[in-house]
Amino acid sequence: MAKTQSTQEQTLTQVRTYLNTLKLRKMEKALDEELSYGARENLPVSKILERLLAIEADALIERRIERKIKDSRLPERKLLSDFDFAFQKGIDQHQIMDLASLSFVERKQGLILAGSSGTGKSHIAKALLLIGCTKLYRCRYTTAANMLKDLLASLADGTLEQKLKLYTRPDILLIDEVGFDRLEQESARNASLFFKVIDQRYCQASTLLTTNIDFKALGDYLGDPVITTAIVDRMVHHSVIINIQGPSWRKNESKKLNASSKNKNTKTAQAA
Repeated sequence: MAKTQSTQEQTLTQVRTYLNTLKLRKMEKALDEELSYGARENLPVSKILERLLAIEADALIERRIERKIKDSRLPERKLLSDFDFAFQKGIDQHQIMDLASLSFVERKQGLILAGSSGTGKSHIAKALLLIGCTKLYRCRYTTAANMLKDLLASLADGTLEQKLKLYTRPDILLIDEVGFDRLEQESARNASLFFKVIDQRYCQASTLLTTNIDFKALGDYLGDPVITTAIVDRMVHHSVIINIQGPSWRKNESKKLNASSKNKNTKTAQAA
């Protein structure tokens, strides 16, 4: 009996060594607990092994998702569950939740979210990009201004083709804040570079755009109305377009904060 127990302990020690060598940390950590559970429930060895492998596989997927999120350059993790659809009645919640399935990504369609500042365009787009990361798509976030600044700089050092790949290769590219502010460098090349990105992704991968300007104003923003026409043609042809008509959530929150502050000050003055 003692010899059998000693042999089992030696075997377990060897198993732990193998798990450590293979860097299967989660399996190694869960081994004793799963063996005890298996003994209590009288599970076959194959079932215990399946449970241990599932633990390691889940941990691996989690690490991959975190890597995808990090590589995407998402500045913040937005969730659709946190979006106030009750406040923003100009948005069809069912349509947004349907987009969350990312079937449009499988079809290599684009998505354009247009509307005034504060209406929730970026929140929705960032949430969809985050979902893309959790489904292990190659994702990337950028603002229009930062992308064009990056590409213009690459013209100077001869790395344009290399830099373009950062924006053309992802399965999902989110170009946020198109038209939000004046471009740092006003150049006719802005439209040409923007066109290169859109054209190479056209019907090949999904591009998400958020903008607070209409397509007519986009020509002035990019500095070349002729090239912008070609950009808009590609953007519109194979994209879902959502125009959000509604109040600014940020302005509403600011009003509530100011009202709360005034009430607090009034109560303080009355108490004094």
